[in-house]
Amino acid sequence: ICVCRLYCEEEKDPKRRSCQTVLAEALDAVVRSFAPILPHLAEEVFQHLPYKKDTEGVFRTGWINVSSAWKKPGIEEAIEGACAMRDSFLGSISGKNALEYEAVIVIEPGLLFELMEALQPEETSSVSQLNEIMMASQTTLLSELPKETPADANIIKGNFLINLEGGDIREDSSYKVIALPITKAKCPRCRRYTSDSSSTLCPRCLKVMAGKGST
Repeated sequence: ICVCRLYCEEEKDPKRRSCQTVLAEALDAVVRSFAPILPHLAEEVFQHLPYKKDTEGVFRTGWINVSSAWKKPGIEEAIEGACAMRDSFLGSISGKNALEYEAVIVIEPGLLFELMEALQPEETSSVSQLNEIMMASQTTLLSELPKETPADANIIKGNFLINLEGGDIREDSSYKVIALPITKAKCPRCRRYTSDSSSTLCPRCLKVMAGKGST
């Protein structure tokens, strides 16, 4: 996910910047956590952080301080649910390149579907957070099995228990995951199968490169 966002998105795209923020916060927490036992290494890392504006050392800037803004109800459950579906998807194509497939997720209307919609508002996307987690070239989120599903399609069924508000909200939801061979060509830039031909960039990469040319 990080590599795709950092390399493929525009320099100041919110997706890319948010990824950099998460990496910076993670590094800050790791450095502070091992500072008591590896003080010299922690201090060296801290002093070479390119985005730190203060000159005080790691021991003078306090312990790990995670902003409450990071704690958003439903986000943890949404990510865990998506990861469970990803495991089902990857298990159904064991040993094969996930980028050569489209992941079709079918969830009946309910809380789990709403959580997945938060990761992918569109029905089908190749650039959504949900698709990044699924590691496919494209992900489709539906509330019922499509009529055109191949008769020999390998439909993986699973369940996910949602536990919100300390257990006050609980819902055991079922889902289906189908891996369908992708029909598009590989984009020569992002390597996802989202291009009309192997010699042209996909829509996302065309937009990014057009933006670079105008700056």
